Amino acid sequence: MVLGALMTLGIGMYAPSMILISLLGMNPTAAFPIMMGSCAFLMPVGSARFIRHRAYALRTAIGLTLGGIPAVLIAAYVVTSLPLYMVRWLVIVVVIYTAVMMLRSAAAEKRRAVVRPAETEAESA
Repeated sequence: MVLGALMTLGIGMYAPSMILISLLGMNPTAAFPIMMGSCAFLMPVGSARFIRHRAYALRTAIGLTLGGIPAVLIAAYVVTSLPLYMVRWLVIVVVIYTAVMMLRSAAAEKRRAVVRPAETEAESA
């Protein structure tokens, strides 16, 4: 459930799945098919609300869909042919990058929230 929530937040599923599978002591190569299967069931349910409210960018969605088709095929062959230690380091880099970007975004949003009340006080005076 937590991995599904992370997926709908835009974090993705592969890196968290691989980390969880590794921590459970399973073979990390099982992460890719598990992630693909869970996303196949998660995406229709998770996207229904966005589609109903038209809360998405159609051109971006079409571009990601068209680019995603060959990307999945390429990734299936590249990920399965890479040595496992390289895949682990790649996942670590992606997790760190995502964490830094999310922290930067949260800090920027917090700064904007602090500036807004000060602006409204100045306007009301």
